[in-house]
Parts: sequence; structure tokens; C-alpha cells
Amino acid sequence: MLLAIGITLFLFVLAALTMGRYSMNPFDVLRAIHARVTDIPTNDSMEVILFRIRLPRVIASLLVGAALSMSGAVYQSTFRNPLISPDLLRVSSGASMGAVVAIFWGASFQAIPVFAFAGGIMAVLLATSLPKILRNSSNMMLVLSGIVISGFMSSVVGVMMMLSREQDQLSAIVFWQMGSLTRINYSQLVVVTPIFLACITIMILISWRLNILSFGEQEALSVGVNIKRLRWIAIACASLLTASAVSISGTIGWIGLVIPHFGRLLCGSDNTKLLPISALLGGAFLLVIDTIARVATTFELPLSILVGLIGAPFFAWLLHRHKVKII
Repeated sequence: MLLAIGITLFLFVLAALTMGRYSMNPFDVLRAIHARVTDIPTNDSMEVILFRIRLPRVIASLLVGAALSMSGAVYQSTFRNPLISPDLLRVSSGASMGAVVAIFWGASFQAIPVFAFAGGIMAVLLATSLPKILRNSSNMMLVLSGIVISGFMSSVVGVMMMLSREQDQLSAIVFWQMGSLTRINYSQLVVVTPIFLACITIMILISWRLNILSFGEQEALSVGVNIKRLRWIAIACASLLTASAVSISGTIGWIGLVIPHFGRLLCGSDNTKLLPISALLGGAFLLVIDTIARVATTFELPLSILVGLIGAPFFAWLLHRHKVKII
């Protein structure tokens, strides 16, 4: 199954590199990549379009899709709730507030992901600190804390949108909140890729422990699993992945909620299989969505619109199929 998904993903990557306003032959793309690897000079137009515009965008869509879907699978296994998404601790709300603050203050484009990442981490810290202050560390209190933090940060974003006098600022805020990979570059990828790889590696290493945790706290304690430490490691890695993804792509919903369910249809609930398959499926899904956003119309479509148009009907079908099982 991994081999089949990997081959399909390679074909999607090749198609994404060839499609666009300036179409390319797949064999020319492969030859250009081979020439780049072997340090052979390439055509100037191929250098700009393929290596500076399309390739970083393809890499970003793979990373963001894999991060969101794997984070969703980890959250759902950790809290034993298949309806939980990667934004459980309102990482997206914090990242949105950070990005809006950067845009409102007129920060450079390179600084926006930094503000977004800082905002996402701040939202997680606040959401996890509130249960400690209230001396109630239950899962329900954690979810309610996330709702409180999300409401506050959404209000801050609304105030800044009302105070934005320049139309360019307001349009930039709205477009960023809908998700886009239009301005992705290698410098952003260099910053977030180590975080992606580290968190994904840790989550795969603890995937078999997440299986034990999904059986219940009593069963996990009986085999010697430190529930509290395991849960916080999973939450920290999933939150870092989500914050990193949102910091470069903006807010993109549904992927972390729907793709893990599709992975379970293929391989079951075993996290040792589900996590890598969810990562591959999420990367492939967002790559297809981003390619459609580039080539479907004469203007760039926000990713959240296309993801919602596809993800919402699929999740409705999933609820109908499982009925009481998911709820």
C-alpha cells in the first residue's frame, strides 16, 4: 500500500511540475532535474519557472498536507475522538492573530511566517496553561480552554481588520486566512523543514505507544505506559507541526480531520501504519488541491475554498457510512 501511494504521489508531483500557465513536457522536467543534480546548465526559463516557482510550492504542499493530516491522526488517537482536528488547541487562531498583527504593522513578507508561528505557539501555551491555573487537567477542560483562547484571538483579529484603513492590508489579511502557497520560497522551507522532520520522526517512533493509549488509561497503566508524558509529547509534536504548517500556508481546514479517516479506511486504526499513510495521503491531497488552484482559473483560488468543497461532502459521506460508530 505504501508503495502504491508512493508511486501515485510521484506521478502527482510530476504532473504538478508540468502543469500551469507555462506548460512543460514531463520528460523535459525530468531532464532538467537530472541536469540540476549533475550541475549541468539549464535553460533560463526552466530555471525560473521550475526551480524557483513550482518546485518550492510542490515541496511546501507536500509538507503542509503531511503535517496537518498526521497531526490530526495523532490528536484523534491521543484523545480517542475521531472528530478532533489539528486545531484542537487553536493553533490556527493564534497563527492567524500573529500574521494579522504582522500585516497590520506593515511587517515584511518574510516576517509574517515568524509572527504566525509565534502566535500559534502562544495559543498552545495559553490553552495548556489555563487548565493548570484552574487545577483541572481533564481532556474536556483542555478543549474548553482552546475554545476560550480561540474566541479571544478571533476578536483581536476582527478588531485589527476593522482598523485596517488600507484596502491592501485588508485583502492580504483575508487572503492569508483562506490559505495560499503563492509566495512560498526556499528560505521559508529551510526554516520549517527541520521542525517537520523532527516532529514527524518522533510521532512515528511513539506510534505503537499511541495504540496502547487508545485502549484506555487503565489498560495503558497496566502495561507501564506513562500516560501524562506520552500525551504531552504527542500534543507538543502535533501542535508544532500545525503551527509550522499554518505559518507558511495560512489557515487550511478539513485536511487534518478528513484524511486520517480515509487512512483508516485503507489500513485500519493501527497508528504504526496510519501515521505514515496519513502523511502520504495528506501531502498528495494538498498537492492536487494546490495544482487545481493554480490552473483551474485565470486567478489564484484560496486553498480553503477548494478543500472545503471536497472535504465537507466526503466527511458527510463518512458520517453516513459509519453512523453511530464515529459519533
